Amino acid sequence: MSVFLPHRNGLETTRLSARRPSIVTVLDIGSTKVACLIARLKPRPPEEVLPGRSHSIEVIGYGYQRARGIKSGVIIDLDQAEHAVRLAVDAAERMAGVTVESLILTQTCGRLGSETFTAKVDLNAESVSDQDIRKVLAAGSTHSVRQGRSVVHALPTGYTLDGQRGIRDPRGMLGRRLGVDVHVVTSDEAPQRNLGLAVNRCHLDVEAMVATPYAAGLATLVDDEAEMGAAVVDIGGGTSSIAVFGDGRLLHVDAIAIGGHHVTLDIAHGLSIRLDDAERLKTLHGSCVSVSSDEYDMLTIHPVGEEDGGAPLQIPRSALNAIIRPRAEEIMELVRDRLVASGCSSRVGRRIVLTGGGSQLTGLLDVARSLFGRSVRLGRPLGIAGLPQAAKGPSFSAVVGLLIFPQVAVLDTAGSERASTFALTGTDGYLARVGRWLKESF
Repeated sequence: MSVFLPHRNGLETTRLSARRPSIVTVLDIGSTKVACLIARLKPRPPEEVLPGRSHSIEVIGYGYQRARGIKSGVIIDLDQAEHAVRLAVDAAERMAGVTVESLILTQTCGRLGSETFTAKVDLNAESVSDQDIRKVLAAGSTHSVRQGRSVVHALPTGYTLDGQRGIRDPRGMLGRRLGVDVHVVTSDEAPQRNLGLAVNRCHLDVEAMVATPYAAGLATLVDDEAEMGAAVVDIGGGTSSIAVFGDGRLLHVDAIAIGGHHVTLDIAHGLSIRLDDAERLKTLHGSCVSVSSDEYDMLTIHPVGEEDGGAPLQIPRSALNAIIRPRAEEIMELVRDRLVASGCSSRVGRRIVLTGGGSQLTGLLDVARSLFGRSVRLGRPLGIAGLPQAAKGPSFSAVVGLLIFPQVAVLDTAGSERASTFALTGTDGYLARVGRWLKESF
């Protein structure tokens, strides 16, 4: 097994079998938790195929661990990160009864960002063929990015034919010159390589990396939202990432290095208590919105160093909420400013979807509605069978979205014609995958 090296022009092209079930393993390495899911993807009957949902998904293995050696999505201690990955994958393997050799991985680190490139090619015949589409997509995905940056995704957002824009599928149409607009998601190369290295050290291959907000959007958006326009904000422990969808496609990606754990740190510093106590207070009693009764609702805290013999202190709930609200407003304001700066604010329409563990903070939806002036809802994973109760909440949206990604990955042209095809079994190696391909193709 070789150490993970991102392809110069992105990741590999994914293709699921349209006839046989596939076993898919996915891994989410976050700032606060590491989660692994193993699922069986079964082809749907033709009459039941939906956009982006060509297979039914049944989770057969599940494992998660508290994250270690990771800060704001970046590996800061390789040994600790490797250990957390090993434990999470091992738990999922035991439950599923399989041995994992390769997986799909989320990526939040590396200052995710978006760029758009345009490419045009002359047609060999009057009508557009599949070969013409492959040729123009290859041209669109070969644009060089800045030094030190690596391509995560390259997604076509629209085609032009002899200058006519707004074409979704040009196959069979008549024209002389075909063009494509390609949305390229990039990240800093070093953090991406280290993330892959942490997985490789567990004797696992990385089949693909998927931007965390893209994966979260795949899991939480309904078709109408993705079509009419929506922004998905995944609020993790150390980062908050943004994905804008429109016309059924990913249009923009961004990330800020601030998340729910920063609220916990504020509480710990403001009340001089341990981080574990601060997290408990935030989860059980904290809110971004205060009511009059908060002045009289008293909470018990134990200041750092006074657990042994020191008298506990009583504080009003309003004091806790006064610490939480400014940070919650800061996160939402930063997200709003990034959306405006991206130029995609108008494409979002009236819908914002908050997901990720940090989105469950009481009152955050109200703060977001006030700042965005739009409809805001909480996003949870949709349409997945076999999920344990603990994995049905917003904090698992990204890892569940990875199970959907293989069904839409055909749109991702990163790597273009130089990319190789893999079967996403997650349980066997190169020779077995080649054998399966030969069996299914001939």
